[in-house]
Amino acid sequence: MKKYAITALIATTIVVGQIGFQESANAREDLVSDTPTAVQAVSNEEIERIVDQRIQEILNKKPEAGLPPSTATPPQPLNIRGGKNLQELSQPREGKKYDSTMQGSGSLIYARPFVSSPKAIVGGYMDIEYFNRSNQGNSYFDQHRLVPFIYGDISDRVKFAAEIEFEHGTNDIKVEFATIDYLVQEPINLRAGIILLPMGKFNLLHDAPLRDLTERPLVAQRIIPSTLHQPGVGAYGTFYPTTLSKVDYEFYVLNGFTNAFGGNGNPNNTSNITAQNGIRSARSSDTSFDNNDGKSIVGRVAVSPFLGVEIGGSGFFGTYDSRSKRPLAIWALDWTFQRGPFEFIGESAWAYVRDNNINANGTPNGNPRRMHGYYTQLNYHFLPEWLSDWAPTFFKKEVSTFTAVVRWEQINTGQDLNSNTEAGKIGKFDRLTLGLNFRPTEDTVFKTDFQYTPVGRRGNERIHDTAFVASWATYF
Repeated sequence: MKKYAITALIATTIVVGQIGFQESANAREDLVSDTPTAVQAVSNEEIERIVDQRIQEILNKKPEAGLPPSTATPPQPLNIRGGKNLQELSQPREGKKYDSTMQGSGSLIYARPFVSSPKAIVGGYMDIEYFNRSNQGNSYFDQHRLVPFIYGDISDRVKFAAEIEFEHGTNDIKVEFATIDYLVQEPINLRAGIILLPMGKFNLLHDAPLRDLTERPLVAQRIIPSTLHQPGVGAYGTFYPTTLSKVDYEFYVLNGFTNAFGGNGNPNNTSNITAQNGIRSARSSDTSFDNNDGKSIVGRVAVSPFLGVEIGGSGFFGTYDSRSKRPLAIWALDWTFQRGPFEFIGESAWAYVRDNNINANGTPNGNPRRMHGYYTQLNYHFLPEWLSDWAPTFFKKEVSTFTAVVRWEQINTGQDLNSNTEAGKIGKFDRLTLGLNFRPTEDTVFKTDFQYTPVGRRGNERIHDTAFVASWATYF
């Protein structure tokens, strides 16, 4: 029955088309003298041959002997290049009122380029860095990170995403995030797995090809130690209060910082949250371990009143000791302002670690309880027209760009310590960074930076330092 219906449909189409073509040719004959006077009708045998060929192409059968092979184009694999396309795939946005280049918090893990195979989508990035510091040893190259991404489009509602990091070309391997998302509606979606904590915006957008400077900000190294990830569950979503505005949010319940008092790698009497390392050492890479029964909460809300402006607020709260008696709280404020070729971004974070200055046995240890840090960064994007005219294949208009960068940053990981003592000075950093980078395409960047650090340290020694830093980074 199916074959007969298809046969009738195709035959009717061919005959009607032939009649129309005949009438069109006859009409043109009256207007143009050299037009042929008649069009030969297609024979019944020819119609049957064409119909049989089309039916076999539709049913994916091999054509009969003597028939030309099908010219139908085979199905092409899904090819997704760019975070926006992948975000559209992972989160239905029908009827959306806002099309900002600044992705919503919960969807930022999808803001990466991917390529696809039939069942999974893979991608990643790598970088190589060069450091030459005037007061911190020899210069060196470092293949810092090789990071594969995996994305699984399981169904229209279930999505999987993961990132695996290989650092310094050694056996330093870890899963930075691995999540299963269940999409309900754009205002609310569920997530479980190894969560990339929404503490500030930088922790969510930390990839080397995204950054315009080689080194991460100091506040993102010691107070919100990126890449900060912990196992847990929660929800994220986006609202559109008006046609031009949007609100993104993420909230999760997590294990928290589990490597301070009684940590898996720190079973000592004292805390490893110090002025030298900040909160960084309190992280644990063992997702099966929690040093207490308490759980932590974290969340971020980002408001974009109109295109080009976004302000985000973040908070973390949970206990860090083995008896769940000592809370740790972190607050952060981040901002993004874009206008034309200018971009002004930054982040500020505060931390309070209660009783971190007291050992488990009640004796004082000199560790800090309060920390603060921030950075502000101004970017200017440009591409000289004469370069595009001189070498258009190297400097492509609307594709390639230069970025001039200036960043000022300060941190104090011992804010409550006596600033006149060595212990009180060791946690202070001031740094100015000037940079220039070139992107032949959006996914690849070559960076050169100059750092001036009037207040810094090497180990426990206070130093004044300058550095030349360069790097290459690309998504793949």
